[in-house]
Amino acid sequence: MRVDLLPKVKIELVVDDEIVENVIETIMKAARTGEPGDGRIFVVDVEKSVKVRTGEAEM
Repeated sequence: MRVDLLPKVKIELVVDDEIVENVIETIMKAARTGEPGDGRIFVVDVEKSVKVRTGEAEM
């Protein structure tokens, strides 16, 4: 059995709600090849972030 694996790249972004659609559009224009494996974009809310070094939290 032969399996050909393609290299993958994972990009994680946190952006303001106002520019989400623009960011999605930009990623799709740059990343779309039309071939299987082009990927998927997930849009989720970020409720909180915490700096590991300082413990500083932002909501």
